[in-house]
Amino acid sequence: MTLWNGVLPFYPQPRHAAGLSVPLLIVILVFLVLAASFLLILPGIRGHSRWFWLVRVLLSLFIGAEIVAAHFSAEWSVGSVSTKTSYKAFSVERVRAHVGLHVGLEGVNITLTGNPVQQLNETIDYNEQFIWRFGQNYAGAYAEALERGLPYPILYLAEKFPPSSPCGVYRQYRLAGHYASATLWVAFCFWLLSNMLLSMPVPHYGGLTLLITGAFALFSVFAFASISSMPLCQLRVGSSELTTHYGAAFWITLATGVLCLLLGAAVLSLHYARPSALRLFLEGSVNDLESPTKGSSPLILSNPLHKQFRTSDLTISTNL
Repeated sequence: MTLWNGVLPFYPQPRHAAGLSVPLLIVILVFLVLAASFLLILPGIRGHSRWFWLVRVLLSLFIGAEIVAAHFSAEWSVGSVSTKTSYKAFSVERVRAHVGLHVGLEGVNITLTGNPVQQLNETIDYNEQFIWRFGQNYAGAYAEALERGLPYPILYLAEKFPPSSPCGVYRQYRLAGHYASATLWVAFCFWLLSNMLLSMPVPHYGGLTLLITGAFALFSVFAFASISSMPLCQLRVGSSELTTHYGAAFWITLATGVLCLLLGAAVLSLHYARPSALRLFLEGSVNDLESPTKGSSPLILSNPLHKQFRTSDLTISTNL
């Protein structure tokens, strides 16, 4: 144990990014490394099959990256407003600032940026994160924010989300994030399964798993939309009202779900209507893989020693 639990109270504390958290950055870097590794070996693939593999692999990596990254994004529901508001509670000092609210599946980010940043002999640039996922205590994080004396706009927005708040948005957004996160993890598992099945001689099962992947991605979007569509408490910061709307993570997840449904339907349709075209897309150029080039002469192998060691014809007669 150290004094202040290892925290230096007179120095700025580390802040969390609203739009790009550390886990989100790790997910993006991992999938970028996978894509770069594939692009390095792409010149070694011969013929037209190179472009089939390029589309197939990059499209699959995009779907997987989006499904995982959506868990850690704080852009499911966003809102911002520029206003003139009180800087500290019970104070007549007012500042002009930009206030932002970013709601994700695991918590909420609240930003406060002065306009200009330097006001009242202070640097007004705050970015605070409050987590409500399982194992985290949102009420404790809010009590800690009160002890730290954060600016009034941050505390005002943060007090709308504790479990004891009369607004009830904590249970509302927590349930929305819980169900959306669970369905997204199921979609990720089926995405892995679809990649394995599409690499095997059972493409129709791969198409079915792609359909299931898209269905669960859409389930996560609908779960968040249905639960979080309840009317939110009025959020009034200074003289302006802050309203929220669906953010980039919500719409990209919706687009990814629709894309998976279209790809799964295309795979199943080609499997029953034109299986040769499906095989061409999944395995590359059939002519390059299976048959010699059209118009070329067949390759004939002969052994020059065959005649030398060939068994001579024998005639056997028997007289009785």
